[in-house]
Amino acid sequence: MDYPEIKKLYDGLRVSDVRDGMDWIGLFSKGSVARDIRPLFDGARLCGPALTVRLVASHEQAPPLTPDEYTEWAKQYWYKEKHIEPYVSEIVQGDVVVIESPYLGVGQLGSWNTLNFFLNGAQGVVSSGGVRDVDECRLQKVPIFTQFIGQTMTQGRIEYLEHNTPITIGGQRVNPRDLVVGDGDGVIVVPHEHIEEVAKYAWQEAENDKRGRRKMYEQLGWALDDTVQVD
Repeated sequence: MDYPEIKKLYDGLRVSDVRDGMDWIGLFSKGSVARDIRPLFDGARLCGPALTVRLVASHEQAPPLTPDEYTEWAKQYWYKEKHIEPYVSEIVQGDVVVIESPYLGVGQLGSWNTLNFFLNGAQGVVSSGGVRDVDECRLQKVPIFTQFIGQTMTQGRIEYLEHNTPITIGGQRVNPRDLVVGDGDGVIVVPHEHIEEVAKYAWQEAENDKRGRRKMYEQLGWALDDTVQVD
């Protein structure tokens, strides 16, 4: 299913609604990514097909180099042969880049590459690894869901292995083109074969919630906001 179809089905649904939809079709223990993978800033939201990436710990270490030699080594070797991003050219508008990354304190995501993902059509990124440049990332508002903040670069620490293959992130399997939904409640993964069925029951529960809260809004004399509007 492509992004325009997904947007039509899921626009307005929360992670909590999608969780309910998964439960309603019997996928009780599936989908919910570990709670320590969280949005980098308030209001971060995404919902789109997964472009999956796997990074691994590196066996390589930078050789003894002068600072100028190290600059050349990093530029011409590390970022051209080891920590590469060939998947960027394959991003389809609306994709969510989902990265399985080792927990090594590395800020593999940052203000430059996440903005580059966005420039090439991605909605945002989910990673089991780390992010740095967080002040700029929060300013840029590209949705980022990650496990930790890390200061270090990738050289001699982690490297690219493959993309568009099944990965595991936060205890959940993610296949290429599975649906990834994220908001303040975290991240959930919907297997691509269940996208339509989950949406049906997610909307059932979302609308029940809106109707109930709308009545309480009215009793309290509150203005009706978007979260209690029912078609």
